[in-house]
Amino acid sequence: MYDTVLLPTDGSDHAERAGVHAGLLAQRFGATVHVLNVVDLQSAAGPMNAGGVDEEYVQRLEAEGEAAIAAVEPTVEDAAVETAVVRGRPSQTILDYAADHDADLLAMGTHGRTGIRRYIAGSVVEHVVRHASVPVLTVRATETSHPGDGYEEILVPTDGSEPATVAVEHALAIAERMDARIHALNVVDAATLASGPEEQVSPDVLDELRARGERVTDEIATAAADRGIDATTAVREGLPARDILDYAADTDVDLITMGTVGRSGLSRFLLGSTTERVIRHAPVAVCAVNARDTV
Repeated sequence: MYDTVLLPTDGSDHAERAGVHAGLLAQRFGATVHVLNVVDLQSAAGPMNAGGVDEEYVQRLEAEGEAAIAAVEPTVEDAAVETAVVRGRPSQTILDYAADHDADLLAMGTHGRTGIRRYIAGSVVEHVVRHASVPVLTVRATETSHPGDGYEEILVPTDGSEPATVAVEHALAIAERMDARIHALNVVDAATLASGPEEQVSPDVLDELRARGERVTDEIATAAADRGIDATTAVREGLPARDILDYAADTDVDLITMGTVGRSGLSRFLLGSTTERVIRHAPVAVCAVNARDTV
């Protein structure tokens, strides 16, 4: 499934942690890792400097880019590696590089260095997640985000929609290579269903939604079993992003894999805003699969 993994880096701890995940996945899938540093000349020049920066300064920025790549290379040393320092606007340059090199997966730290060279900052990651045509794995350098020898517990939030199903295939493929267990989770968002703060959803509607949640999670468990993968299911009632994060913490999940577009209307908890909220707050890696082409 993954032949080429793109790892943008600024040399930060978060980018290095993303490198650990990139190296692990590349090793298990036999992929090549492309380590990329983007030199953002526009940010380097600053908004008041219409003349840009001189070549000596550019060379210094590119040397820093090479150093950032060198810092992250040990995390992917067990994989085939290619490196590049490219000038451009970070988010678009990352997307263009991914397209030009047929990347199957991007791995990014969600927070980078402060100051003018913070191109792994959240806004860039969110832009890449929204627009990338391939999955984007995001990770922060936290106590729980190191994958060790591999993932053991993979969480798949689902609303049963076609976009969510696209994310399931990636979760199953990773679980198969890692010998991990799949957790299929459906969250019934009763607050969204209510017409007002004082209104409550009828018991019949909630029962129907819970039953549907059980069906869609059971479908994932069956697909996992067909591939020899252990799986467990859960249906919860609550707020999607919060309950996804709570479930991940309660079950010591190593990786969350979810679609960035979900069912429209009342059951739309896999919309991009929820995925972005999970990306911002998850202490473990999140693999976001952009399924807009299936909607």
